[in-house]
Amino acid sequence: MSGEQKAKAKVEQAKGKAQEATGKAVGNERMTAKGRAEQAKGHAREAKEKMKDRFKE
Repeated sequence: MSGEQKAKAKVEQAKGKAQEATGKAVGNERMTAKGRAEQAKGHAREAKEKMKDRFKE
């Protein structure tokens, strides 16, 4: 399950980065902010999974 969650985190990060870039390109600050939020969500999920892995050892 951990690998699945890590992959989901990477997808969220990539999706957020694309949304942020699109928002910047069209000048839509709201879309840019949503993209940053999506990236942050992905980073948080990844950090959580890394922490879980450390406690497994």
